[in-house]
Amino acid sequence: MAGKGERTLPCPTCGKPVTWSADAVWRPFCSERCRLIDLGDWLDENHRISEPRDGHSEDESSG
Repeated sequence: MAGKGERTLPCPTCGKPVTWSADAVWRPFCSERCRLIDLGDWLDENHRISEPRDGHSEDESSG
């Protein structure tokens, strides 16, 4: 349980509440399993960081 004044956020993988403190070793994830699932999604390129493209998608051709 989160103590008074501790912030609780949802795990990015499963949504379970995670207390944002030094005691939460897997933060922002609730467990090592959720951390590894997220890592696998990055390695499979299901997640990516990109710049906004003025409303154009990568699939659109410019010609």
